[in-house]
Amino acid sequence: MMDLATLVARGHTALVTQECQNGVIGEQAVFPELAAAARGMIGNIARLAKAARASSIPVVHCLALRRADGLGSSNNARIFGAARKSGVVLLPGSPAAEVVPEIGVEDTDIVLTRYHGLGPMGGTDLDAALRSLGVSTVVGVGVSVNVGMTNFTMDAVNAGYQFVLPRDAVAGIPPEYADAVIHHTLSLLATVVTTDDVVAAWEAA
Repeated sequence: MMDLATLVARGHTALVTQECQNGVIGEQAVFPELAAAARGMIGNIARLAKAARASSIPVVHCLALRRADGLGSSNNARIFGAARKSGVVLLPGSPAAEVVPEIGVEDTDIVLTRYHGLGPMGGTDLDAALRSLGVSTVVGVGVSVNVGMTNFTMDAVNAGYQFVLPRDAVAGIPPEYADAVIHHTLSLLATVVTTDDVVAAWEAA
């Protein structure tokens, strides 16, 4: 098994953020309980993004959007109905749809969007973008462990990627459930580490 420094080395690694948007983890979030649980992870993701950029490791932001008329968006799961009832709409170009300012988007970052689905990889440009960058290891961060991050982990592993999960840079609700999912499920699929572990590996390189 590869050591972490080799696993997340520059040249084959990307940092991918999942739904780190104002309307998801910010003050006017679709699901306020999730946003509250995610507050502690935002600073860690910001640290990872800063370290990745300093190490010339691609940073890819995956955003969920919804048109005002809902065309092109999924309606086949209860979570989509709950999101519509919240009144928060992740309109393209709106402040709610933007990456939270603590993490930000730099000129070197890649921003990908989707109107459908539960995670950032199914039926999107993410896989093609990562392959064009020569990526074989994904460091995945964001929300939620309940749905999106678990879906992301499984899709990435099924597509042949190594997946690294900094456990303090993801969130789910309730937090004890998220911890259980990481321990009992995601740890079987991904290399579970901390933000400090990944930042130290990148800084040492």
